[in-house]
Amino acid sequence: MITKMTKYTFLLLSSDTEAFLREIQELGVLDITRSRKPVDAVSAQLFREAEDLRRQIATIEACDFAKDAQHADLTARLAATRDAYTEKKHWGDLDPVKVNALQEAGCRLHYHIVPIKKYNPLWEQIYVLEEIGRDEKYVRFVRVDSAAEGADPFPVPETIVTEEALQTLSDRIEALQQAVIDREAEMEYRKQDIPLLEKAYGEKARELQRYLAREGAERVADESITVMTGFAPTEDDARLKAGLDRKAIYYLSEPAKATDNPPIRLKNNWFARNFETLTGMYGMPVYDEFDPTPILAPFFLLFWAFCMGDAGYGLILIALGILLHKTDFNLLGLKKHWRLVTTLGVGTFVIGLFLGTFFSVNLKEVSWIPAGLRRLMLVGKVEAGGTSYDIAMVAALAIGIIHICLALVIKALGTTKRAGFKEAVSYWGWVVLIVGGLIVAGLALTNVLDAAATKIAVIAVGVLSVLGIFIFNKPGRNPLVNIGAGLWDSYQTVTGIFGDVLSYIRLYALGLAGGMLGAAFNTLASMVLGSHPTWQWFFFLLIVLIGHALNFAMCCLGAFVHPLRLTFVEYFKNSGYEGTGQEYKPLNNENQ
Repeated sequence: MITKMTKYTFLLLSSDTEAFLREIQELGVLDITRSRKPVDAVSAQLFREAEDLRRQIATIEACDFAKDAQHADLTARLAATRDAYTEKKHWGDLDPVKVNALQEAGCRLHYHIVPIKKYNPLWEQIYVLEEIGRDEKYVRFVRVDSAAEGADPFPVPETIVTEEALQTLSDRIEALQQAVIDREAEMEYRKQDIPLLEKAYGEKARELQRYLAREGAERVADESITVMTGFAPTEDDARLKAGLDRKAIYYLSEPAKATDNPPIRLKNNWFARNFETLTGMYGMPVYDEFDPTPILAPFFLLFWAFCMGDAGYGLILIALGILLHKTDFNLLGLKKHWRLVTTLGVGTFVIGLFLGTFFSVNLKEVSWIPAGLRRLMLVGKVEAGGTSYDIAMVAALAIGIIHICLALVIKALGTTKRAGFKEAVSYWGWVVLIVGGLIVAGLALTNVLDAAATKIAVIAVGVLSVLGIFIFNKPGRNPLVNIGAGLWDSYQTVTGIFGDVLSYIRLYALGLAGGMLGAAFNTLASMVLGSHPTWQWFFFLLIVLIGHALNFAMCCLGAFVHPLRLTFVEYFKNSGYEGTGQEYKPLNNENQ
């Protein structure tokens, strides 16, 4: 099945792109595409407005007071006032009347803080100073001099101490504390505005995108806006959105639609997952197609096993799969596909038993094989119309008919899903004719339906198929045109399907050819062995090993190419599979 995707849209200046991609890469789940549009005055203004809204939302959502200018200003003023109050407490409040009197007399006050070890008591004899206080480290004192004396020759730099009273500073601290609390409460309260801001941001971003699509491509500028579109599995939404919010990356998200052409990630059970590589070789489905892998998997396994046609070769494949998994052995780069190799081996072993072949030995002629198993083997002939046919060949054709019928049903279902029933009427007509006709024929031949019921069923199948194929194949169109189109479609479909079904004989032919070639090597080895072997055993084993190794290699090649052709040509053509989707490749540390 195809994993549901969520579409994410990001707008940013191209100069910010690389930093953004590094942050996205850490999240590891977004498949990113980008397009750059040149900036003009209008798009720049739209971008600034969108960015302002984005920052407001990010700030409010995170309650990041440090990013709020007003909160930052209040906090800075509060810290400065507290520092001033702390320092002022060491000096205490000076009598403003005396301070004014000194200033009117032409005197200046200087405040000094000196480490105790550097305080010189001789200063008290040279200068007019008054010690205010001292602690374990410092001595604080006030020095008085005349404003007319010019430059201050005192060896210790002056300390700035506010002239405001302690009570004034204390009142200001309380006022600023309350202002900070009020601002934080206001920001918390503004969270209820987030939906409106998000709506405004979305409208502004879409307006910018429309403008860029309409006019941006015709302009040239040094700076540009990058529109980032990313897709991620919907099941990862919670984790991805938490990561984006944590990194203060704002985005628009919505469920992906087929028109968005999202990348495709397949999600199948443990069995079908092994065959997703084969689906990717042809092409990934588009978003509103059916994933062909659940159908491809069992049929490809069946085709492969028929072409190999030997239970012994199945055991070799199983051993090879285990060897690829357990060791560093990497034949033809198959190590990462060891599960597929093992699965094909199991299928080959089981089907090989039904075909009655083990290293080209006819198991039906082996006496120790249980009689019940021999009766299940597809070995021998079947009579039809006075002519005998190999059971294996009939089985191959039957598999082909089932495969083609399933493709027709899938095509009708897929067209109905994507375009509606009206566009699929003709396809359903063929389903009724071919699939319905085969079902009626089977029920009649097995005497499930008597002659009267069979007649009614045949009439119903005929009427429904004629209406679908010839009359209503294109509802709303002239019936005569529909009939003409139906005749042409009938010619193409009938000749095509007969040819497609006959293509499945290759399953029987390849299995037969491999069995005959292996039997030839067995016969040649037996001739070398003779009736009383001694040293001949060496050449017997040499012929058997080399012969079956060559035959095994050729069988594997044929069992890969021809089932792949039956899938890619016969099945995909009749099922309407496009395979034009893009594989999901998230930006992460491994896939950059």
